[in-house]
Amino acid sequence: MPLPSSVSASRAPTRSYDKDFTPDPNDPYSLRHSEFGFDDNQQHRTTSRHMPGTSLAAHDEEPSIWVYLGTYLSYALLICIGHMRDFFGKILFPGDYMHLKPNGGYAPLFSDFDSFYTRRLKLRIDDAFARPVTAVAGRTATLLDRTSANFNTSFSFTGETTQALNVSSYNYLGFAQSRGACADQAESMVNLYGVTAAGARADVGTSDLHIQAERLMAAFLGTEDAMIVATGFATNSTTLPALVSKGCLVISDELNHASIRFGARLSGAMIRQYKHNDMDDLEALLRECVSQGQPRTHRPWKKILLVVEGLYSMEGTLVDLPRVLELKQIYKFYLYCDEAHSIGALGPRGRGVCDYFGVNPRDVDILMGTFTKSFGAAGGYIAGSHALIEALRQSSHSENYAEAMPPPVVSQIITSTGSIMGPEAFTYVPSLASLPAHLMDGTQGRDRLRRLAFNCRYLSGGLRKLGFIVYGHRDSPIIPLLLYAPGKMAPFSRLMLERHKIIVVVVAYPATPLVSGRVRFCLSAAHTKDDLDQLLRACDDVGTILGLKLSPSGPRMDVEQVIREGVQMVRDSEREDAEKEQ
Repeated sequence: MPLPSSVSASRAPTRSYDKDFTPDPNDPYSLRHSEFGFDDNQQHRTTSRHMPGTSLAAHDEEPSIWVYLGTYLSYALLICIGHMRDFFGKILFPGDYMHLKPNGGYAPLFSDFDSFYTRRLKLRIDDAFARPVTAVAGRTATLLDRTSANFNTSFSFTGETTQALNVSSYNYLGFAQSRGACADQAESMVNLYGVTAAGARADVGTSDLHIQAERLMAAFLGTEDAMIVATGFATNSTTLPALVSKGCLVISDELNHASIRFGARLSGAMIRQYKHNDMDDLEALLRECVSQGQPRTHRPWKKILLVVEGLYSMEGTLVDLPRVLELKQIYKFYLYCDEAHSIGALGPRGRGVCDYFGVNPRDVDILMGTFTKSFGAAGGYIAGSHALIEALRQSSHSENYAEAMPPPVVSQIITSTGSIMGPEAFTYVPSLASLPAHLMDGTQGRDRLRRLAFNCRYLSGGLRKLGFIVYGHRDSPIIPLLLYAPGKMAPFSRLMLERHKIIVVVVAYPATPLVSGRVRFCLSAAHTKDDLDQLLRACDDVGTILGLKLSPSGPRMDVEQVIREGVQMVRDSEREDAEKEQ
């Protein structure tokens, strides 16, 4: 849908979430409050690390059977009404269905059955999805207001904008910003290198920036070598076919990302799945596959590749990496770990699940991650042994056929990673030493990590105390709150925006199981405790209206009590960790 010229990206918001300000107007690198919230209270900090004995189970809380029954009945009713509308619509308005019928000798591009869910279920709540924004999607985001006169079939812009608290974007460390040293450095790279690499890495697309970024990432991750890829989805979908082929076995967690599934299918390898994060089921599957070998012939597999995610994006759960590595020693499979959501967001040094669990990253054969979530950039990386990376540079389609990562994006990766690493990064990229000291001495990077860790524990604990069913680990920046019924998803999104000026993402089938519709909060170091207090009040208000406090656990707390005692709850969790460590 084209954007009318009457709607300008520079237009001032007509409705603001709060007052924007710059903490130090005399400092050119001081970040705007709207993009990175000002919060200098050191009580709002903690450290992300795993303590032995902490449960890594997917989730252990379920609503009553009546909630599931009501959800199934809701979908059954929607499907029945949808089929009735299609039946009469094809008779009364045949022109609206021409794209689903053969026309002029051409077969329809989309089948009636395949498009049914989109037309009759998703369309009803389409205003809750793909909301267009302008300016930086940081702590707050500015929405382009829109309306629909034809029941969400199309939208028109009103010419106004709304600034709202943003808990829907992947911006874990808050590096998505329009001002500051990282943004300024990326801008300077446009003047030096332009905006495109104008070629594949195997051709003339490799610059000194790419080489520096790869060396820096290898050092950051603790591996021998690394390579960067222009898009995160392609990092998985082009690497897996280069690693496995026919006669190989890929074992995949049932909730792995679509890019992993797509890449595994392209490879031609046999694919087997195990229950989400269930190590007993994984071991049983490994025992079966190793003992039985390939189907029919029972020959040994050429290789077995286990693919897991460090942090699962729809569940907020962490892989049980210590247990996986124990199984690896027994069954001798290769381990591929997708850290798209965990790199930068977990661990005392922000170096992902290996850092979080305190394991040697070289025990994991292939480390994959993206720069979209924690680094304020785009693209992804593959890290591992030097021999592995050299082989992938020759065989991966992303290296040989896709355009290389644009220089400004590479610059953002280098500066944000250097900010997390501190002076250690100067060894690999000496030019970083010329950037502002407060950015490159590691202080700012460590502060971002500690702010994010506090926000995760505070919000997840607070929502549970209010009586909501919340999935995920307490240190996860992804916090799914279960809505279940499809009829509650759009009202939750609308009420959060209209009553409280908060942008949320609701997620439903096929991204989740049919009966597990949810809202997924994505937290950031850019959020302040005041922001999360407002979010808790909003959830309490809307959750009461929609009847979403379904947790059978207790006791529950009043929202104001949760806010008053929130910091103490985080401190209590720290003491529990210290006791376990002793």
